[in-house]
Amino acid sequence: MSTLFAPLQLRSLEIPNRAWMSPMCMYSADAHGPDTGTPTGFHLSHLADRAAGGLGLIMVEATAVRPDGRISPWDLGLWNDTQQEAFSRVTAAIRAHGTVAAIQLAHAGRKASVDKPWLGNRPVAPADGGWTTVGPTTEPFHDHPAPSALTAEEIGQLVRDFAAAAERALAAGFQVVEVHGAHGYLINSFLSPIANQRTDAYGGSPENRMRFPLEVVDAVREVWPEHLPVLFRTSATDWLSENQDDAREGWTGEDTVRLAKELQARGVDLLDVSTGGMVHDASIPAAPDYQVPFAEQVRQETGLPTAAVGLILEPAQAEEIVASGRADAVFLGRQLLREPYWAHRAAEELGGDSRWPEQYGYAVARRR
Repeated sequence: MSTLFAPLQLRSLEIPNRAWMSPMCMYSADAHGPDTGTPTGFHLSHLADRAAGGLGLIMVEATAVRPDGRISPWDLGLWNDTQQEAFSRVTAAIRAHGTVAAIQLAHAGRKASVDKPWLGNRPVAPADGGWTTVGPTTEPFHDHPAPSALTAEEIGQLVRDFAAAAERALAAGFQVVEVHGAHGYLINSFLSPIANQRTDAYGGSPENRMRFPLEVVDAVREVWPEHLPVLFRTSATDWLSENQDDAREGWTGEDTVRLAKELQARGVDLLDVSTGGMVHDASIPAAPDYQVPFAEQVRQETGLPTAAVGLILEPAQAEEIVASGRADAVFLGRQLLREPYWAHRAAEELGGDSRWPEQYGYAVARRR
């Protein structure tokens, strides 16, 4: 029996298998006007098709908790009724296939207000529809404009914004909420000493740098039902300490274990383990399974369930990761853009339940 296609229980929620879709920004929301940040027909068809592909869970792309938290003007948001109503149609389409509907709540921080990747990913100025970004300090990311340093009062408002977005996510039909604390975006930038040069209660020591992320988790967990899970995505390393030629002090795997223990104590149910994104010039040894050891380390040292992500391409590879106990689930990203029905192929190869939609029965019966 395939471990990849065994269900995973998180609180009272049973996720039918452990092959999950990673959040991937599509840069396809309306950028301006009353429908800013609202899911479109593209999102509905894109996500419903992946649900028909047999995945156990679909994580909707990074969804901003306020307008200036979007990565780009074309990103999704969840701060008003129009967005919430549109998301309810998305969750209904996902859940109709027996797939768990999850959403990643985010704020892009100092990496916000940029163009679409295929248009250059360059900063968009306020005069062109962008906005002034915010961060722990005025330290910019790479060649982006310097952000505005957040005050303690503004940090408190952001905590409330995450909680309000979580309440809207629940009302829209999501069963899982994930706090985005990775890839150099706002929460991750507070964690790493590379970006966080504050000298108040939100900077300096590891405990102070974890303060804002943990306040967000506390606020989200407070409004999220006790019987439903909360996830946290982390960048387990900035990929600086691994490079002996780089003297910069960054976030490490050991820091992630310390954070995982704090998250676990606050009711986080699974750590979604990615890496990188804090600096533009990190040397990252990208290869199949290159991030899995970080998920394995957290799982072994804390007991907190983890999901592995990054260049997981083949069914046998995913099966080995979960069957050997290196992680409890796998997130697939770009592979699902290339092959939306990857989970069906994996089930056939591994002997799992492929969960084909009934409407596709003709094709499945003929193939067999």
